[in-house]
Amino acid sequence: MSNLLGEFLGTMVLCAYGNAVVANLVLKDTKGNGAGWVHVNWGWSFGLMMGIFTAWAAGAPQADLNPAVTIFKFLSGTGIYTLPQAVATCVVEIAGGVAGGTICYFAYLNHWAPTEDPGLKLAVFATGPARLDKKANFITEAIATFFLIFGIFTIVTTPEIPAFIIPFLIGGLLYALGAGFGGPTGYGMNPARDLGPRIAHAILPIPGKGSSDWDYAPIPFFGPIVGGLFALAACKALGLI
Repeated sequence: MSNLLGEFLGTMVLCAYGNAVVANLVLKDTKGNGAGWVHVNWGWSFGLMMGIFTAWAAGAPQADLNPAVTIFKFLSGTGIYTLPQAVATCVVEIAGGVAGGTICYFAYLNHWAPTEDPGLKLAVFATGPARLDKKANFITEAIATFFLIFGIFTIVTTPEIPAFIIPFLIGGLLYALGAGFGGPTGYGMNPARDLGPRIAHAILPIPGKGSSDWDYAPIPFFGPIVGGLFALAACKALGLI
């Protein structure tokens, strides 16, 4: 139970930080309006770092915060999760994403109505492509997630790295991935990070919010899972698992 609570709270913190940093960038009349891409990368990176610390503090030693990571671990054959445990973990991670998006909504309550563009409001919660091409967008998400999960695995399995440094290193990894691979799709790399806040966008009473773009939603959901499967294959081929 503590593992599920930790995964929920950690993913909530991740998405609350991340969604809020985008809100500060794009919503009208915020102090950080127009701060730029570097601002987004730093916010998500430190959000992930704090999400991991939160999950650990709440009793989740794995601190996946990402169904693609959970599926990777389940399929790795290391016995970390049974199938019911893996499914429950993915569900609470998505629920944490909904909670994080909801927190962001209330934090920026005074800025939704003045922001006229519904696309900017959706961008606070969910990823979207710079140029829509679902095949190319899917490939981008898969590649970025491959490097995310492969990078996480190499970090956590390096015995010389002290445990307390791991969240900082994974946060740095996310920053590098956002800087390098984030341009085409906004680097979802996490089904819970996109689907959870997208659900929040759909159900919250955001004035003038427009569509939640469910037509695009499968790309940042399934692309990361496929990327995780390739990361698993690479780790097994290299003898890392």
